[in-house]
Amino acid sequence: MKLAYSDLSSPIWAEKNYQLPQFDVFNVAEKTRKAPIWLHLGAGNIFRAFLAHLQQRLLNQGLAEQGIIVAEGFDHEIIEKAYQPFDNLCILAKLKNDHSLDKIVIGSIVESLKMDSRFSQDFARLKTIFTAPSLQMVSLTITEKGYLIKNQAGEYYPTVLADFEQGLTNPQSYIGKIVALLVERFQQGALPIALVSMDNMSENGAKLEKVILEFAQQWQQKGWVSSAFLAYLQSDNVSFPWSMIDKITPRPDSDVQNLLQADGVESLTPVITAKNTYIAPFVNAEELEYLAIEDDFPNGRPALEKVGVILTDRKTVNQIETMKVTTCLNPLHTALAIFGCLLGFTKISDELQDPDLLSLIKKLGYDEGLPVVVDPKLLSPKQFLDEVINTRLSNDFIPDTPQRIATDTSQKLAVRFGETLKSYIKTGKNMRDLVAIPLVFAGWLRYLLGVDDQGQSFMLSPDPRLTEFTEKLVHIKLGSVVSSDMLRPILADSSVWGVDLYKIGLAEKVEQYFNQLLASTGAVRSCLQKCVN
Repeated sequence: MKLAYSDLSSPIWAEKNYQLPQFDVFNVAEKTRKAPIWLHLGAGNIFRAFLAHLQQRLLNQGLAEQGIIVAEGFDHEIIEKAYQPFDNLCILAKLKNDHSLDKIVIGSIVESLKMDSRFSQDFARLKTIFTAPSLQMVSLTITEKGYLIKNQAGEYYPTVLADFEQGLTNPQSYIGKIVALLVERFQQGALPIALVSMDNMSENGAKLEKVILEFAQQWQQKGWVSSAFLAYLQSDNVSFPWSMIDKITPRPDSDVQNLLQADGVESLTPVITAKNTYIAPFVNAEELEYLAIEDDFPNGRPALEKVGVILTDRKTVNQIETMKVTTCLNPLHTALAIFGCLLGFTKISDELQDPDLLSLIKKLGYDEGLPVVVDPKLLSPKQFLDEVINTRLSNDFIPDTPQRIATDTSQKLAVRFGETLKSYIKTGKNMRDLVAIPLVFAGWLRYLLGVDDQGQSFMLSPDPRLTEFTEKLVHIKLGSVVSSDMLRPILADSSVWGVDLYKIGLAEKVEQYFNQLLASTGAVRSCLQKCVN
């Protein structure tokens, strides 16, 4: 059994209970190339596990005629090693709580491209796609980092500065590539398009719009684009819908690989790329999923509401996103990641069996988050939180790890916790009663030492500000007593927490908890028990 168009007709797939595309993949591929409707940027696992599967279900039901084209602008090895050798097919292994497995061959991805002007043929093809009148939407899952064109000091990155000087011909930065392609669409008659950020951050559409406009304004000042192009980006012909996406999609798991290989599927070995991306011809994910999108598509859209997507107004999308990111899921994930690494866990679901960690995330969600979250009505915050704790995070069939979730924590704290703190300030609630949030903050400082609760070293997960913070804490050891002066440069940094912890009166409690966590081996466990039980 091979992941190839030529092998899909084999009866073995059905014998082994694989769900195959229920449409003519060759016909769909041809129609898509001639008249593309959906281009996605970011070829990672959540795209294949969620978005490509949405379009496959529309194709299966006869509600669409075209598939999706995907382009990758950060890690080209994904395309070279996990897409093109397999005719862009992949297997979605849907992992259910009862340990049953849905095995779905995804055939809706008809073309994969490297989004880089160095690959001239691929970039020329992207220009053709961007100028197609049929193109309705360009969606993105490029992570929070993909939207950054400046460093923490507010200085443009070198690749961005190079793009400003060199213009449209060979853009290097991710945003530069997108703006250059939008120029192509503008030059074909200011064709309408929706640019849909599906990245896991609040007000994602606004962030995408802001950075694209800032970049385009720099090009306009340099004379590379006209003021008419700026007007096009701000017109009704170009929309930046907000969205909320939620589906746990861990790295490819060896147990899942073994199950698929036992069926006879060939060449499934995962790859770790040079840029540390974990990718394979299969993707494993939880069964549950949520996607809400602001219904603002100036050139039309796929019938996504027919396959469970919530299409609504911007305010409601923002409320749903805020509910998830600041209260019901993401803060819990970060807390489990930090303390899971410190306590030696290697699986998120195992942490849910730990009474202290379960108490921590319940206090974080129910006691400290729900009182200030806005109810979006379409989804109940309490029901969503119940499902996260009782069904999703506890699913031991999901091979997710605290080490994966701990990636880029410095980029996440301001949104996942800082927004809740701002809500406390706005509503006049007393923050001095908070326990879980300052404990998580202290836990992250303790995590940055790279020493677990038994005194053993462990590897810290990748983070763009990792070196900066570990150097500030390098002299702190187990048994140290840390003063406010030592921690002030970090705790006062609002770019980390979303607020200055000293100004809001929370820094002292973080310092107190940090010293408790530092006291000795076993102090992380004893501090948890003391604080949350």
